[in-house]
Amino acid sequence: MKRRMDIKPYIFPMPVLMVATYGPDGTVDVMNVAWGGACASDMIALNISEGHKTSKNIKERGDFTVALADAKHIVEADFFGMVSGNRDKDKFAKSGLTAKKSNLVDAPVIEEFPVTLECHAVDLQHTIYGFRVLGQIKGVLADADVLDAEGNIDPLKVNALIFDKFRGDYYTVGKKAGTAWSTGSKLMK
Repeated sequence: MKRRMDIKPYIFPMPVLMVATYGPDGTVDVMNVAWGGACASDMIALNISEGHKTSKNIKERGDFTVALADAKHIVEADFFGMVSGNRDKDKFAKSGLTAKKSNLVDAPVIEEFPVTLECHAVDLQHTIYGFRVLGQIKGVLADADVLDAEGNIDPLKVNALIFDKFRGDYYTVGKKAGTAWSTGSKLMK
């Protein structure tokens, strides 16, 4: 028997995305975002509060990077979600991570995270549901040790964090369960 639950966006898994920007003075800011994802083959959407330092930086500079948080850096990733860049200008420095400027966009690449999307904001939407940033992916960077033999990103090697909206926990991606556009083919007869 099904039980009626409180209304919440019970979507699992949610990504743990590290959105990095430069402030007006060039200071690196990183924010932990679970409310984001792909919205086209070369686009990403972020749903964030307009009051965040990251939102202000994207409005000013137009560019940002999005990195996949991994289990190896769970402490830093969670810290980026706990501390506001509006209140702590040294937030990134306290993490101990390193940043370099992207070659494609005006935003930092956090060296320790294994996969990074370099993005340019193409639309800033203000709706009754909040503030949404649509970013076009201009480039993708991946550490060599997360690639498979064919040079593709292997999700198990990334060891990406996922967020559990049910209880507020982090998990990692587990084992392969099937192959898209193939596993269900047995029902096509």
